[in-house]
Amino acid sequence: MNWTLEVVPVPVTDMDRAKSFYADQVGFGVDLDDEVSAGVRIIQLTPPGSRCSVALLQGMPEVPGGRSMAPGTLHGLQLCVTDIEAAREELVARGVDVSPVRNLGASGWEEGKGGVWNSFMTFDDPDGNSWVVQEAPSDLSER
Repeated sequence: MNWTLEVVPVPVTDMDRAKSFYADQVGFGVDLDDEVSAGVRIIQLTPPGSRCSVALLQGMPEVPGGRSMAPGTLHGLQLCVTDIEAAREELVARGVDVSPVRNLGASGWEEGKGGVWNSFMTFDDPDGNSWVVQEAPSDLSER
C-alpha cells in the first residue's frame, strides 16, 4: 500500500491575502476555494508539477486528538525545482521577497550555487510561514 503525502495545511490569518500570495505571486494553481459547510472555508492550492497541495483552512474544527498551529509557525516546507536561478527570477518578478541562492559550504552557508542537491533559497508567506526551495538534478518523475 502506498502512503502518499497529498495535502499540507498552512495556518494563515487572512485567507484571501494568503490565496493571492500563493496563487498570484508564487504561482500555485487554485484547485478549490469553497465553503464546504457553514463557516468552514477551504482553499487548496498546488505548486506546478506537484502531486502535493497546500490547504488554507478557516473554521475547520480540530481533528479529534489533533493540535492546531498558529499562523506563521509552519517552517521548512520544501519545494524542488530543476533551475533555481530561473525560479528565483520568476519569484522576484512576481514580487516575492526571496533570499539569494545559497549553498552549504565548508564554513556554513555561502551565497551562490553549490553542487548537485546543494542550491537553496528561502521565502516567507505574509504570515511568516517559511519555505525552502532546493535545486534538484531532474524532475521527480525522472528520478
